[in-house]
Amino acid sequence: MSELLLLNGPNLGILGRREPEIYGTDTLDDIVAAVGAEVAERGWKVVSVQRESEGQLIEAVHDAYEGVGAIVNPGALMIAGWGLRDALAAYPRPWIEVHLSNVWARETFRHESVLAPIASGVIVGLGSLGYRLAAQALLAKVPRP
Repeated sequence: MSELLLLNGPNLGILGRREPEIYGTDTLDDIVAAVGAEVAERGWKVVSVQRESEGQLIEAVHDAYEGVGAIVNPGALMIAGWGLRDALAAYPRPWIEVHLSNVWARETFRHESVLAPIASGVIVGLGSLGYRLAAQALLAKVPRP
């Protein structure tokens, strides 16, 4: 079975109770289930990794080289996650950057992602739906065997 990496950075493990007015009420488990439903027909298995530490996220990217692609919500690491950026630059599969909130409608320090220029695509501001849309985009980008 082919594996799709679902990578979530700092503070995303508490989705559902973390500022629900900004991030919504869906939990990370809800998101994993939704992405799994999107990719099930293709026979892809979702490997969900959420860590508070950039180093652990980098290791997860390295471990996923044989997978089909990735959905990445780096959280605040979008701003200065240069180590994560380097790992994703070397990642040999397509990946989509996702943010639950519209980062451009928030504080100015959130307006630039160091990851976005190397992503296959970026989805922001659509809540947990953004993850499902990213899964659909990867299904379209990754050729069938």
